[in-house]
Amino acid sequence: MVLYAFYIFDRHTECIYSKRWTPRPASSGKTRPHSGSSITTNGDAAPTRKPMSDSDDQKLIFGLVFSLRNMVQKLGGEDDTFLSYRTAEYKLHYYETPTRMKFVMLTDTKQNNLRPYLHQIWANLYVEYVVKNPLAPVEHPGGIGVANELFERGLETFIMAVLPA
Repeated sequence: MVLYAFYIFDRHTECIYSKRWTPRPASSGKTRPHSGSSITTNGDAAPTRKPMSDSDDQKLIFGLVFSLRNMVQKLGGEDDTFLSYRTAEYKLHYYETPTRMKFVMLTDTKQNNLRPYLHQIWANLYVEYVVKNPLAPVEHPGGIGVANELFERGLETFIMAVLPA
């Protein structure tokens, strides 16, 4: 499995933790232009887009999750929940805690639902190392994130053990 990114959003819509992993190079012979490359049409080079900052990336991910979650609830009712979203390039997995914390993971498209694993990350890592830490802030004003070495090490260990490549 290829893991691209992991985000934690608090109940105030702030991204308090984000981690990106570089995707492995594709082994197929197909090459597709990346978002930062230019596309040539009729001999003219199209202007290249600047890569997005981490803040812009986080805002787009939260906006996508917020919109899709609201759409699912409006179309299906309050009992329906948003679980995942798939494009041709990635799959977004979503888990929301009872305290409205949002855990989002981006993986390759072949991955099955990771909701149980996101729940384990919340219950076994986030609650144990961040919530129960007396030195950690209760709220994260202004996006001050999770700065906990035990949480980060536990997350890496969990990812390697449970979600092997």
